[in-house]
Amino acid sequence: MTVAAAALCGFVIDLFLGDPAWMPHPVVFMGRCISALEKLLRRIFPKTPKGELAGGVVLAAVLPLGTLVFTGLCVWGLGLVHPVFSFALQVLWCWQALAVKGLRQESENVRHALVSGTLDDARKAVSRIVGRDTVALSREGVIRAAVETVAENFSDGVVAPLFWMLIGGAPLALAYKAVNTMDSMVGYKNDRYLYFGRAAAKLDDAANWLPSRLAALLLVAAAPLTGQNAGRAFALWRRDRRKHASPNSAQTESAMAGALGVRLAGPASYFGKVLGKPWIGDDTRPIEPQDITRANRMLYVGSALALVLFCGVRLGVLALALTL
Repeated sequence: MTVAAAALCGFVIDLFLGDPAWMPHPVVFMGRCISALEKLLRRIFPKTPKGELAGGVVLAAVLPLGTLVFTGLCVWGLGLVHPVFSFALQVLWCWQALAVKGLRQESENVRHALVSGTLDDARKAVSRIVGRDTVALSREGVIRAAVETVAENFSDGVVAPLFWMLIGGAPLALAYKAVNTMDSMVGYKNDRYLYFGRAAAKLDDAANWLPSRLAALLLVAAAPLTGQNAGRAFALWRRDRRKHASPNSAQTESAMAGALGVRLAGPASYFGKVLGKPWIGDDTRPIEPQDITRANRMLYVGSALALVLFCGVRLGVLALALTL
């Protein structure tokens, strides 16, 4: 009950407050740890493919396990003082593990720039939430990037943290965030991280495998509740969910593309190099700024469905265990 209650409280707080700029965030500390560990491990291990692979494996093991142990001990230690302190800490970390309001705010900033500002303003706004090069994006490219980010981060920033949270509380949710942060920092297939970042990328794929598929189905369920097309969302998910180098990213993007009736993904530039990614969805109509708002409505409804589903499963399993 405590874990479900902490998850519920953290979810509600995130909806109202998001991530205040003044508040220290665990992901910032994780990023600093990753940078420090990378420097250390690159000094220790040979500068060869095998050496970099080994260093990357150590990083991929140390950071998530260290996060889990440290946060678990904090929760346990405060529980010895008083259960209320332990619960409050779990609520705080559950809140910080989620990104519903922050994702909506950042993506809506892109829409506002498109409607009320210039294309350069919109490019700058979308550069805050995507990893691709944005300086040459067209208007449609900016919209597409924002919608894709809402779809992908619905899985990474909402469903996956909730999934692991309802299994192991805030400590496991933050361990997942450590995995996800590692992937965002070192999980690139470029010269610097091709070997060193491979273990982090594979671990992130594994941690997101089931949550990403659940997230796609939750978007399908959210579609009719937000005025979108559930049948088309499911059909496009079935057809296009494997059209990505990552085994997980196209899961939610395909469901979102089908629900909205637009085409996402396609060729994109990263670090000055254009990658010929396949298109996801059908080009049934031109994509428009309002599609960002439509995607965010699906984000909110899908997030609520995820919370109800995961809390319900956890409480159901606990109730069943008590009867055995």
